[in-house]
Amino acid sequence: MERSRIAVAGASGLIGKALVRSLRADGHEVVRLVRRGAHGPGEVCWDPEGQYVDTAGLAGCDAVVNLAGAGIGDRRWTDEYKRRIRDSRVLGTAALAEAVAALDVPPRVFVSGSAMGFYGETGDRVVDEDAPPGDGFLPSLCVEWEEAAAPAREAGVRTVFVRTGLVVARGGGAWGRLFPLFKAGLGGRLGDGRQYWSYIALHDEVAAIRFLMDTDGLEGPFNLTAPQPLTNREITAAMSRVLGRPALFPVPAAALRLALGELAGDVLGSQRVVPKRLLESGFTFAFPDIEEAIRAA
Repeated sequence: MERSRIAVAGASGLIGKALVRSLRADGHEVVRLVRRGAHGPGEVCWDPEGQYVDTAGLAGCDAVVNLAGAGIGDRRWTDEYKRRIRDSRVLGTAALAEAVAALDVPPRVFVSGSAMGFYGETGDRVVDEDAPPGDGFLPSLCVEWEEAAAPAREAGVRTVFVRTGLVVARGGGAWGRLFPLFKAGLGGRLGDGRQYWSYIALHDEVAAIRFLMDTDGLEGPFNLTAPQPLTNREITAAMSRVLGRPALFPVPAAALRLALGELAGDVLGSQRVVPKRLLESGFTFAFPDIEEAIRAA
C-alpha cells in the first residue's frame, strides 16, 4: 500500500499497539481514536458506548480499523461486565460504521474486529468461515458485533471481519498470563487439556490485518488463527519445551469454574478453528508452528 492515512480504534490494546507500530514503521499516517479530547491531528475523539464519533476527524482516511472493546478475560463475567463487553463492541462498531457511511468520501475499507468465539464449542470438529454461529454469550455477541457494521457495508465500503483466535504475545491476552506462570515453573494444562486452542502469533495477526486491508476484493469474515490448532495439552508441552520449565501443575476444571465463573466454560471449551479463507487468499504465516510463535513472543 502507498503511504496512507489509517484510523485505528482500540489503538491502546495488545493488537492495536502492534498494528500502529507496524503501520508507522512503514511510513503510514495513523489516526488514533481516543475517549478524551483529541490532542492534535493524530487523534480523533469518540465515545463508543455513547455512539459518538468526531466524523470530521476521519475525513481523508483510506482505511478504518476497529479493534476496540472491553477485555473478554479481564475479569469475572458478572451481568454488568457482560453488558460492558457487549456495549463496548456493538455500540462502538455501530457508531464507527455510521461515521464511515456518513463521509463524503468514505475509506476504501473498514476492518472490524470479531473473534473465533463466533463458533462456540466445536469439540474435535474443524470449522472454517462457512460454519454457523454457536450457542451462548460469545457467539451471540459476535453475531451482534458483526451485524453492527452494516451501515458501512450498505454504503458500499468493503467491510472485513477479523475473527481472531488466542494471540500468542508476552504483553497481554491469555499468553500474557501464561508466560509468567510457566517461567516460574507453575505452568500446566487446564482441565483435562484435550480442548483445542486456535492460536495466532501477534506478528501474524498484524500481518493478516494489513493483508486484508491492502488486498482489494477481500471482504466478509476471515479467521485469524494458525493453520493447525492444537490441544491445550500440546500447547502446554510446547511452552514447557521452549521455556525450559516443567509443566507439573494442572488446573482442575472445578477450580477454574470456581475462580472464573461463566468464563471458565470458554477456557475449558474446545475451538478447532482454521483460517480457510485467509490461506485461499494467498496469505503466508511467518510463525505457523506453536514453538515458533512462542519464541517470537
